[in-house]
Amino acid sequence: MRRIFLSLILILLSVSPAFASLKIVATLPWIGSLAKEIGKDRVSVTTLLKPNQDPHTVEAKPSMMVAGRRADIFMYNGLDLEIGYLPLILESAKNPAIMPGKPGNFDCSRFVKVIEKHTHANRSMGDIHHLGNPHYHYSPANILKVSEGMSAALAEMDPANASYYKANQKAFAARVAEREKNWKSLNLTGKRFIAYHKMFEYLAVDFDLRIGGYIEPKPGIPPSAAYLESLVARMKVVKPDGILVTGNSGKKEAEAVSRASGVKVVYLPADVGAEPGTGDWISFMDTVLNRLK
Repeated sequence: MRRIFLSLILILLSVSPAFASLKIVATLPWIGSLAKEIGKDRVSVTTLLKPNQDPHTVEAKPSMMVAGRRADIFMYNGLDLEIGYLPLILESAKNPAIMPGKPGNFDCSRFVKVIEKHTHANRSMGDIHHLGNPHYHYSPANILKVSEGMSAALAEMDPANASYYKANQKAFAARVAEREKNWKSLNLTGKRFIAYHKMFEYLAVDFDLRIGGYIEPKPGIPPSAAYLESLVARMKVVKPDGILVTGNSGKKEAEAVSRASGVKVVYLPADVGAEPGTGDWISFMDTVLNRLK
């Protein structure tokens, strides 16, 4: 009898909702980090890209499709940042729950105030995102909106833990508000920068920075020697505070411009986890903003 009783207890524990977890697949590290902030121990998170991978150039792998097949909810950046691999993953996963229009398909950009939309884009303009600039993970205002949407999505899929997800989101928002006091005290208003790629426009909006030019003549187009020469000449006149670059693209070109112009390079992490001490979104932003100081 005792053996039967123990067997019944084990069966009940194995199916108990308290031990169940939503399976989340996130394309980018910052999305996976945010999902862990909101879901904590009630979710399991698989992140497809590594922190220093360039999301513009990634190709789909079989392991990504397997992850999509097992997902309860698939979270992605949107604005066509993942256009090179996301459609193939969704199609090949054969998982109706994560298809567009379903609760398991979570496009983070739906909650963002998008900038730089292009209604008449063409290839002569370079590798632009006609839906808008997709690099909004440098924006506290937009990340808070995404976190609200994320908590609502998790609550819809897991109503039994709805209050838990909402409480975690409020705690995250409170931590961001506290850090923003420090971020604002850095007094970055009006600082002027040159950037390699159009990565930092949302950062500029939130902190009133000025980005006065780019090492890429057009997004995704490598610079010519003549273009770099004219850029350096202009930089010697306007004297920007730094050249912004991430670890996954443009480092070599930025260092060449720095040597020619005398303007220092400011290396910023591309995503959560790209450098030691950037293991979550708040510490990632701490690193970004303190480097700009």
